[in-house]
Amino acid sequence: MSSTYCGNSSAKMSVNEVSSFSLTLEQKTGFAFVGILCIFLGLLIIRCFKILLDPYSSMPSSTWEDEVEEFDKGTFEYALA
Repeated sequence: MSSTYCGNSSAKMSVNEVSSFSLTLEQKTGFAFVGILCIFLGLLIIRCFKILLDPYSSMPSSTWEDEVEEFDKGTFEYALA
């Protein structure tokens, strides 16, 4: 185990060697897709925290039971009564 072997030869790369490691189209597409997914995830997290902090602001003013009562008025049983 020689200490001269532990030298960092990869840090001494020339400009031509660095430019040869450019990304392919598939890699660029993959990074773009992952980036879009991260942005989408961030927006969903922000929206969920807004709903958690103020849950009643996102609810509509009418309830489902009000709509059911209006629907029941036109049914056959209501016409018989």
